[in-house]
This record gives sequence, C-alpha cells and structure tokens, in this order.
Amino acid sequence: MNQVTRILLIGGPGSGKTTLINAIEKLGYTVHHEVSRDITQKAQEQGIQQLFLDDPMAFSNELLQRRIQQFQEAENSIHFYDRGIPDVPAYHKFTGDPIPQSYRDACLNHKYDQVFFLPPWKEIYQSDNERYESYDQAVEIGKILTDYYEFLGYTVNIVSKLPVEQRLESILATAGLD
Repeated sequence: MNQVTRILLIGGPGSGKTTLINAIEKLGYTVHHEVSRDITQKAQEQGIQQLFLDDPMAFSNELLQRRIQQFQEAENSIHFYDRGIPDVPAYHKFTGDPIPQSYRDACLNHKYDQVFFLPPWKEIYQSDNERYESYDQAVEIGKILTDYYEFLGYTVNIVSKLPVEQRLESILATAGLD
C-alpha cells in the first residue's frame, strides 16, 4: 500500500528553513516551498507593498488556501514542507489578530507526520523586501510556533544550529530516512 508521509519544517524568519529545504530537494525528495514570499511578491506587483501589513486577513486567507493545496497535492511518497497550515493561526497569535474557526478546523483536518523546528539563528538572520520582522520578533515567533504546534498535539523536534549538512542528517535520521 502506498502512503504519504508529510514532514514539516517550521521556525521563525531567518532560521535556515529555505536553505535546508533546498538541500532536501537536491537529495531527490519532494518538497513544498514556502508560499508567503510568492504571495507578497504578487501583491507588490499589484502595488501593495506589504499585503501582510495592509490586509492581514487577505494575506492569511491566501496563505492558508495555498498551504492546504500543497497538503492535498501530496501523493504516495515522502513530502517535506517549508512551513505548514498551523503557522497561519500561530502568526495570528503573534499579531493579535483573531483566529477564525476555519483556520482551527484546517489545522485539525490536515495533520503532518513529523514536525521539525529550526530555532532563530542570529548569525544567519537577514532582512529583505519580503521579511519585515526583526530578529527579536523572529525569536518571539519561534516560541509562538512551537507552543501552537504542541497545543495541537505535535511533538516538535528541535533542530540544532549546525551546518546544513549536519542539520539534514539529523532530520533524516530522526525521520527514519537515513
């Protein structure tokens, strides 16, 4: 019987998720890249500088829809995700915005098999046109993310601040893929 295994990488901005997901992809695994940058860039092309700040609910709704789509597209193999569905309501906890019941339902109806948290890493943190958070905010977001995933019943595996190859080895070993 074929089955889908969903492995999720979470963490605040600037924790090395994108670098790690790219390394996982180079190994031949199916990866689902972060979609928030794409949403932000498309909004900027339409003249909205920071959709997340200008219309947080529109941004969150699009983000949730795209992450659900990524989840549902997975077929019969191992899939790695750069951020997951529960990140959306967790960010609402960070901003103080209300969390719609539909967001909570989406978290309960779409479960990942394993969750790996990449903690904030000051030495690699960089700001850019799509990342508006400060390093201190990234630390706060990381705490909110881990708390929210644990609230949902996930075991959150902490990934040590190591070179990407060692982080990759650790994740693959913990996931039983080494």
